[in-house]
Amino acid sequence: MTEPGTLHWVKSSYSNNGGSCVEWAPAYATATGVVPVRDSKDPHGPQLALTREAFVGLVEFAKSHG
Repeated sequence: MTEPGTLHWVKSSYSNNGGSCVEWAPAYATATGVVPVRDSKDPHGPQLALTREAFVGLVEFAKSHG
């Protein structure tokens, strides 16, 4: 994956202002099929590299446990 500063990160629409914010890089995901995910509170911290299927599962989990 590329350096965090070179990706265009987008905050999840399911993130509320309670501090539980997840960001992802949709342009990178579209180009590569790998979905980078990170904690918006720690932009220089670790990133997850998820498959599209795993990202869909994460979103579904967030919706059902939101």
